[in-house]
Amino acid sequence: MTKEELWQAVLAQIQLNISPANFNTWFRNTAILSFKDGQVVISTPNSFTKEWLEQKYNKAIFKILRDLKDEIKEVEYAISRQEVKTVKEFTALPIDSDQLEFPELKADKETNLNPRYVFGNFIIGSSNELAQAAAWAAAENPGKIYNPLFIYGGVGLGKTHLLQAVGNEAAKNSSHKKVRYITSEKFTSEVVSAIKNHSMEGLKSKYRTVDVLIIDDVQFLAGKEKTQEEFFHTFNSLYEKNKQIVLSSDRSPKAIPALTERLRSRFEGGMIADISYPDFETRLAILKQKSQERKINLSEEISSYIATKIQKNIRELGGALNRLVIAQKLGEPITIETVKSLLKNLLTTQNKITTPKKIIQAVSDFYDLKEKDLIDPSRKREIVRPRQIAMFLLRDNLKCSFPYIGRKMGGKDHTTAIHSYKKILNEIKTNENMKDEIELINQIISSL
Repeated sequence: MTKEELWQAVLAQIQLNISPANFNTWFRNTAILSFKDGQVVISTPNSFTKEWLEQKYNKAIFKILRDLKDEIKEVEYAISRQEVKTVKEFTALPIDSDQLEFPELKADKETNLNPRYVFGNFIIGSSNELAQAAAWAAAENPGKIYNPLFIYGGVGLGKTHLLQAVGNEAAKNSSHKKVRYITSEKFTSEVVSAIKNHSMEGLKSKYRTVDVLIIDDVQFLAGKEKTQEEFFHTFNSLYEKNKQIVLSSDRSPKAIPALTERLRSRFEGGMIADISYPDFETRLAILKQKSQERKINLSEEISSYIATKIQKNIRELGGALNRLVIAQKLGEPITIETVKSLLKNLLTTQNKITTPKKIIQAVSDFYDLKEKDLIDPSRKREIVRPRQIAMFLLRDNLKCSFPYIGRKMGGKDHTTAIHSYKKILNEIKTNENMKDEIELINQIISSL
């Protein structure tokens, strides 16, 4: 396996666990610079990417490399100013360059849109039909209907596809319209850079003159006061001119912690649509479509097996196919036994065991709290409510006894656990937002 093939295999697995937006931001123009004496040196285009990969993704990258080649003992990162080969440039491979899906690397430089994300290849099912219909309407009449459009749902369910489909459709219908797609993380980094370089006017001009502004993963704006302030003014400027704004998040506006009330109010002022887990038929249709795109033939038995086993993350269907494409390239026959072997680790993650620790961690992450905050005897509202939800989930998911829940949550009396469980249970029945929050937290639990 060459350096290029090794890095290609790493990217195929990294793509399973992060959003397309993050994949595009942090893994564009990266490659293996050298591989010698057990040390792999990964080239990065700048110091910001280098530091982020070291701090955020090093553990995952090292584990994948070790799984692929057990002689690898160390991973280092270096800034390389020279243009590195990206996956789409591996023309020497005995498979089509499009067979492996890394569409994020093909984004248009002006709009940041990927031309492959269109409505025509978005599979519609009961889990996403409202979001798709709203997105289509917004694309056909930008700024006139469903503005802003806010789409939310768990990881890997198709939010980014829909957002970029809006941009591509709007650009196709009106070539003179300025369309721009960006992640909230990238927007934040641009704000920080503009402040540092005293170039805020240039940033304002860049985003306040577009006709369709698409912001992915807006939950990452939480807690970033200066970025929220700039985005608030940009939002108002565009909205007053009837320019289309499309947003995505992993949760509803009400559930985003540390978001200013004025931004939350703006987000809730338009159309809010959620995307939930796809049913078996939708997953099977998505898998067959992706198989055709990658030019890999799967039997009905294999397709059904994968669609049955992978239930909660559409992106993992693509990731599973990436593994099969690599196996096919290396000459392995694609049989049901091969599939079970190659996807063993992936399918294991689909059936992770839920534990009390995971529930507490997921609730803490969702509400941007420290785990000890949930257990400490604080009576602050921002602590009490997440604590009640944690107690509810311990009972609902694991059937823990109320005395155990009380002890687990800082030595509370069992009557407190009973009260918390009943309170959240009743809210779920009458409050759609609470139901959504519980579903999103459960998605986080399943990913831990």
